[in-house]
Amino acid sequence: MFTSEETGLAVEGGPAARTEPWPTYDKGDVFISPEDEAAVIKAVRSRLYFRYDHRSYEETCTGRFERRLAERFGARHALACSSGTTAISLALLAGGLEPGSPVACPAFTFAATPSAIILAGHTPVLVECDADLHMDVADLKRVLDEGAKAVVVVHMRGFASDMPAICELAGEYGVPVVEDAVPALGARIGDRHLGTFGDFGAFSTQSDKSLNTGEGGFLLTDDPEAYARATVFSGAYEDRMNRHFEGTPPPVDDLAYPIFSFRMDEIRAALADALLDRLPDRLALHHRNYEHVAQCLGEISGITLRTPVAPRAYLGEALVFRLEGASPEQCAWFARALCAEGVDARALGDRGDKNVRSFWNWRFLVGPDADAARAALPRTARYVSEAIDIPLSANLTPRDCDDLVTAVRKVLPALG
Repeated sequence: MFTSEETGLAVEGGPAARTEPWPTYDKGDVFISPEDEAAVIKAVRSRLYFRYDHRSYEETCTGRFERRLAERFGARHALACSSGTTAISLALLAGGLEPGSPVACPAFTFAATPSAIILAGHTPVLVECDADLHMDVADLKRVLDEGAKAVVVVHMRGFASDMPAICELAGEYGVPVVEDAVPALGARIGDRHLGTFGDFGAFSTQSDKSLNTGEGGFLLTDDPEAYARATVFSGAYEDRMNRHFEGTPPPVDDLAYPIFSFRMDEIRAALADALLDRLPDRLALHHRNYEHVAQCLGEISGITLRTPVAPRAYLGEALVFRLEGASPEQCAWFARALCAEGVDARALGDRGDKNVRSFWNWRFLVGPDADAARAALPRTARYVSEAIDIPLSANLTPRDCDDLVTAVRKVLPALG
């Protein structure tokens, strides 16, 4: 079924569609300028690497970065922290839920999302996704009916979830919403940034994100008391919480909460602050690349692209499409064939791959029986099993994008 003497597929020994490495973060692909590098060197040479030193909040790299984040996203408060995972946990910790509360999250997400819920002392409850791999709002209602006390919604692989519908539903139940905008830094629905619809927005500055500091993240919220609690949990001890506020801080007892050292350091903050200047340029390139590829692939029978919840409501740093009706084995072969053609690709449902975007591999949550896990969430299992994931660097050229389309057109007919 997978072979044809006429295709000349690289996976079968034929010539590849491209010979250059597909640019990805783990091969050193970065979106960085000499000015960004200079900002890091300046921070290193300052010998002041801890955000809470003798300087005022405004004088620190972290403080400046937080102020600029709040201004850019239109939020009252921003807190730089050590990762997107800790940002989600800080939101749940600061939200004041009872320990062990059930928290809804989508079944299609990175394993860090349920891990963050567990880190905050709560219990993840998985929600089905729809055919476009967005959180299924109808199934979310079921989970809320069963007693979920909060919702963590994920803009997975850079595509916005239906935030107006989710926030309206959560409001009916009186539960808070945490946006895991880790995979979608800079994306919007209309004129509004993802991460500003819910009560909290959690972001990452890890290596493959729109702001790349290797590791790192930040939290947004408009709630000053929740922000104060989050700063204490993150490691603002001995009245250091007060530095984050102009005037009188909220009445939060900083000795009443544990401190977890989830802080961002000054060197990463210096880099992130510099990168923020060129974020619009990077976002524009992501959109350019995604729209070029999506327009070409949308004309091909057998490829089912994700439909955004609103026009351009995606980041564009990843291309995810489904081979509707294909088996997991077919999809795994398809991804291998694309890789052989010189385009990095992954079948999210490959049964031989320990991909932690596939919920049945979360043994820490669903147990060791992957078949039983898939049976419990059949729609998500089907859609994820049909999904192909291709990273789209901001540094891709139009020729790179054309190579991707050529590779897909070359491989697809061999599925039969």
